[in-house]
Amino acid sequence: MTKIPTITLNDSLEVPAVGYGTWAMKRPQFLQALAAGYRLFDSARGYGNEAELGQAIAQSDVPRAEMIITTKVHPPNNGYESTLQDFQASLKALDLEYVDLYLIHWPNPAQDRYVETWRAMIKLQADGLVRSIGVCNFTPAYLRRLIDETGVVPSINQIERHPWFPNLAQTACDAQLGIVTQAWSPLGSGAAFLTDPTLRAIAQQHGTTTAQVVLRWLLQRGSLPLPRSQDPWRMRQNLDVFAFDLTEAELTQIEGLDTGRRLEGQDPETTNYL
Repeated sequence: MTKIPTITLNDSLEVPAVGYGTWAMKRPQFLQALAAGYRLFDSARGYGNEAELGQAIAQSDVPRAEMIITTKVHPPNNGYESTLQDFQASLKALDLEYVDLYLIHWPNPAQDRYVETWRAMIKLQADGLVRSIGVCNFTPAYLRRLIDETGVVPSINQIERHPWFPNLAQTACDAQLGIVTQAWSPLGSGAAFLTDPTLRAIAQQHGTTTAQVVLRWLLQRGSLPLPRSQDPWRMRQNLDVFAFDLTEAELTQIEGLDTGRRLEGQDPETTNYL
């Protein structure tokens, strides 16, 4: 089993450098991921599988204290009281006493309630129900507004980040603010970039797969990837990314694949879940 290095967030929580994305996954996959060595599980109220993750946690022989469990506010429920209620629903579904990492899933600019949501999350952390709080899909302007109005800096900003959309300006902003970047859809759900000749050549040079090259690029650039797979072999393979290093030239080549196009078409400036 691969030993996963940890990263310390700005509020002192230590999290694994690679986590398991849980969208559309079920209890059998969670148990397989635990057996493969994953200890960070990235869930969300909107995924509809918190209860199955909770069942896997209870069934596993891995101590709860060794896990980092993430969940997120369901976007339509942004707001102060609605966030507190949404969190309690997540806690009940997960059947846990606390959550390690709680995130705003989307800013939902049409609502303009993400600052209220953030204030509720600050309370949850102060009450000891959440160990660390962060955001997803936040732009520099949204981040700065949160910080300016509350004085609390998110620990994590989880964003779309992969070779076709490296999101370099956002990751630079995160780093400047002391926020760790997590990458969702790092492998693009089987996107065509995994067959790109540049990635293939780099993978051949290192005796790895193109998926491993992409994950290693993210890690060396300071981002924590959240790969997702139903296949136990691929689960293990996605963790086996710490025994090689890419050169600076290779890292730059990967970033040169930037198309400026989001795979999911979800721009936080315009995406609203109401």
